[in-house]
Amino acid sequence: MTSTTPRQQQRADVIVYGAGGQVGRAVVTEARRRGLTVTAAVREPERHADLAADGVTLVRCDVTDPAAVAATALGHRAAIASVYTPDTPSGEFYRAATTALVTGLGRAGVPRLLSVGVATTLQTAPGVAVHDDPDFPEAHRTFSLGHSAALDLLHDSPSTLDWVVVTPPMDLDRTAPGTGRYRVGGPHVLGPRIAQADLAVALVDELTTPTHHREQIAVAE
Repeated sequence: MTSTTPRQQQRADVIVYGAGGQVGRAVVTEARRRGLTVTAAVREPERHADLAADGVTLVRCDVTDPAAVAATALGHRAAIASVYTPDTPSGEFYRAATTALVTGLGRAGVPRLLSVGVATTLQTAPGVAVHDDPDFPEAHRTFSLGHSAALDLLHDSPSTLDWVVVTPPMDLDRTAPGTGRYRVGGPHVLGPRIAQADLAVALVDELTTPTHHREQIAVAE
């Protein structure tokens, strides 16, 4: 495979993996509102044809395939990932997706990754996650541990990848209008809710004005 740098082929400001999901769509909308060009990466473009619009290019990508990530990421300044599938166990999927993102973005020369985390991985005390509570439902713990495994892989990733896991509260209000305001904290439980539109604002803020580096953060209203 011939090596090509982003400088040789500028595609868009940001590529959004999982752009067909609710958070992914909110991120695409917010990025376009600010005048950024976007590549919307989804598994099945035919199901998300409405995403293709002025300033948005729709592409097919299996986010668990490093070669597919590298090919679609080439030429972008940064990537945002909000990915999920019900078809694969969470531990397997998030390990594979994170490995592919780390590897693929590295091959493509994309230095920045913002990933959407899950609230149950946030800490209630130093070193104690929400999912560590003995009364936490086992089915939900399994899903949360998949996200924890992904976080571990990011911590072990090459220092050339500047990643941030942006983690909303458990109550992610998908219908509330955005306020444009939010709070930011470390990897601990910060607040009970946030509007989905404000999560998108937080992600695009971190994209356009990088403030955090190689860490998990929480955002809340």
